[in-house]
Amino acid sequence: MVNGGVAMRIIAGEYKGRPIKAVPGKATRPTTDKVKEAAFQIIGPFFQGGYAIDLFAGSGALGIEALSRGIDKTIFVDKYPLAIHTIHENLQRLNLEHRAEVFRTDAFRALHAAAKRQLEFQLVLLDPPYGKINLEKLLNKLLELQLVAIDGWIYCEHDASEELPADHPRLSIVKQTNYGGTIWITLYKVN
Repeated sequence: MVNGGVAMRIIAGEYKGRPIKAVPGKATRPTTDKVKEAAFQIIGPFFQGGYAIDLFAGSGALGIEALSRGIDKTIFVDKYPLAIHTIHENLQRLNLEHRAEVFRTDAFRALHAAAKRQLEFQLVLLDPPYGKINLEKLLNKLLELQLVAIDGWIYCEHDASEELPADHPRLSIVKQTNYGGTIWITLYKVN
């Protein structure tokens, strides 16, 4: 349950304290418990149902945390086979397969597929590989496709060098915090 010295567990809710598996190797960097707890305390900390999408899901830790805190269903998206395998293992371990969909594809394709299904998310989790994805373009695509509910949340974990929109007609920054080193979390609420 350790990847690079980081213990993986569910922080709160129905599955509080339950361990989950990290993606083996160094291709992903799990979100630390401290960061997860701080972010979810602002976002909720608990949900009254609804849908979430966990793009660049890695182990699925963020999306599983949302399920534990009351989200009805999470869609997990990652393009790496080892991440997809780990997500399936974690969902099986917690008996959550019935509350999840898992797709091996890229983020933009996943968003277009969700739009065709006319899905609307209360929570969007964005934790892409640093410097590999244009987060502003991804945020604009989410809004253009009308995938996020009014008053929905968008969680962005990013590198300090990434410029995220501060003034946007449909997004309000609720919190932007540095969690040591280069890790930044920006939490948006959709207007």
